[in-house]
Amino acid sequence: MTDIVVVGSLNVDVVVPLDELPAPGQTVLSSADHSRAGGGKGANQAVAAARLGRSVAMVGAVGDDPEGQWLLGLLAAEGVDTAAVLCAPRPTGQAIVLVTADGDSTIAVSSGANMWLTPEHLRPYAGLIGDAAAVLLQQEIDASVVAAAVAAARGLVVVNPAPARPIDAATLARVDVLVPNRGELAALAGAWPAEDVDALAAMARSLGTRGPVVVTLGADGALVVTDDREHLVPAEQVVAVDATGAGDTFCAALADALLDGVSIEDAARWATRVAAVTVTRPGAMASVPRRAEVLATR
Repeated sequence: MTDIVVVGSLNVDVVVPLDELPAPGQTVLSSADHSRAGGGKGANQAVAAARLGRSVAMVGAVGDDPEGQWLLGLLAAEGVDTAAVLCAPRPTGQAIVLVTADGDSTIAVSSGANMWLTPEHLRPYAGLIGDAAAVLLQQEIDASVVAAAVAAARGLVVVNPAPARPIDAATLARVDVLVPNRGELAALAGAWPAEDVDALAAMARSLGTRGPVVVTLGADGALVVTDDREHLVPAEQVVAVDATGAGDTFCAALADALLDGVSIEDAARWATRVAAVTVTRPGAMASVPRRAEVLATR
């Protein structure tokens, strides 16, 4: 049995460091060279889980191009099983990441092969998904693929609804742990984004998941919402360099802890701790820490 199967996106990230993010219509010159890195929310989560010591398989698609082969090599080097990553007649997904020195980022994604993936492509891997102890999903793939993977899963289902878009009620009802940020939670609930804990908790409970909702709050930590309580987990105090991969790392670490049988609150504390290390480093996939590095922070 594989510990964690990640069904999701694989991208090549082109990272452009900036002093400030551009306003609409504005051109901003970078004072440093751009770089290429592995990315995509799915691939980031897969690498994060593998670096925490989990056995991980990736289900997704890359293009029949050098970028796709490069990405597969990166994942294989981390110990991620890529046998279920298909070769698509579309370019490998690419993300343009604009990031400032204080960790703010803006990301534009050209989905390419990620949106080529269909539910039919998952059928040969139904056993892999169904037998996994946990399945992690995001929304850089088609909604029908997310729904099919959730339906096939028999283990823990963790969904990060990013980027924000609606999820049908039947799929939400099968989600064990939903991990949105404030904006994604508001989009799912059809409400205005909120700062107040009570308002966030009310939105989370309105969604109809069968398990808790963990709302990531950036520098404010994370809010764990169950049917009968809410618990605020404070953020670790660190100097942020780049927050690009923090959410993906958080989701992988949350699943990692839950597979150890800890409470959702303790899992959120572990995920917050792992994500805090991530934001102190540049890049998305490259910034993900190994378990020993996290444990060494205390």
